[in-house]
Amino acid sequence: MLKVNEYFDGKVKSIALQTETLPATVGAMEAGEYEFGTSQREVMTVVSGSMDALLPGATEWATFNAGDSFEVAANVTFQVKMAAQVAYFCTYG
Repeated sequence: MLKVNEYFDGKVKSIALQTETLPATVGAMEAGEYEFGTSQREVMTVVSGSMDALLPGATEWATFNAGDSFEVAANVTFQVKMAAQVAYFCTYG
């Protein structure tokens, strides 16, 4: 069963699904800056657009373009920002 998620007053939306191996979401974010918390390991892949991320323990923002991925450990927070809409795919676990 697909589940629709909405965050930050509708500026971030995703659809949750179960892949062959891990739970995942596919979604989109409006231009802006957002902070997320994790409850489990996440691997986020940028599908379209470009996003900057301030990952746990980092002191500088890193840029991720379409096709790039980054990993975030469980039980941490991280920030992302983008100048235009971004589509992403994220796996959990």
